[in-house]
Order: sequence, then structure tokens, then C-alpha cells
Amino acid sequence: MKVYKIKVNGKAYKVELEAIDEVASQAAPAAAIAEAKKEAAPAVTAPKASGNGQEVPSPIQGTVVGIKVKVGDAVKKGTVLFIVEAMKLENDVVSPFDGTVTEILVEKGASVASKQPLAIIG
Repeated sequence: MKVYKIKVNGKAYKVELEAIDEVASQAAPAAAIAEAKKEAAPAVTAPKASGNGQEVPSPIQGTVVGIKVKVGDAVKKGTVLFIVEAMKLENDVVSPFDGTVTEILVEKGASVASKQPLAIIG
């Protein structure tokens, strides 16, 4: 453990810091820490494949305020497809892969749920 002196807004404080490996060796075995990290990691789901391509899901619940592509458009990974507003913030929904937009499943002004398919890219 190390002791540091810091100043915040002109007032001096003493702070004790432990290295993470010190805490791990004292508090729990490394295997338990690795298991905790695995449990805390968010589940990543791959886009689902439909008959003609892969679905692009909405990352959040909100309202579609912009559709930036149309059926037949070729898109690259990272291309903005939709703008979904949630809590007065506009969020870009980007293509997770390269392909061609084969179907748009929502209209401007539609309310969407988190993970609801917005488009299909083939």
C-alpha cells in the first residue's frame, strides 16, 4: 500500500492506494476474480440472420427520428442507418457489417424497443 498526498481545490489530503494485484492476493484467489469478470461482462448477441440477410437491431428503446438509407443502398460497416431518439438524445444506429439494405422494417416516427429489428442487410 502506498500513501499519496493530493490537493483538491487548494486543500491537501492524504490518500492510501492499493495495487489491484495486492488486493487480489489478499481478498480472493485469481480464479474467483476471473469468474467475477466473466459474469460481469455484458452478453453480446450477433445480429440474427433472416431469409435474405441479417437484421440490424435497435440498440435502445426510443423513437425513430431519421432514416438515412433506402432499400437497395450499399452500406459499409459503420454507415449511419437510422437515428433513434431516447430521452431527448439522438443516437446513431450504424451498420454492423457491409452489405446491401434489402428491407427497412420501421418508419420515421415509429416507437421501437431495444433489440427490435430495424432493417435487414444482405
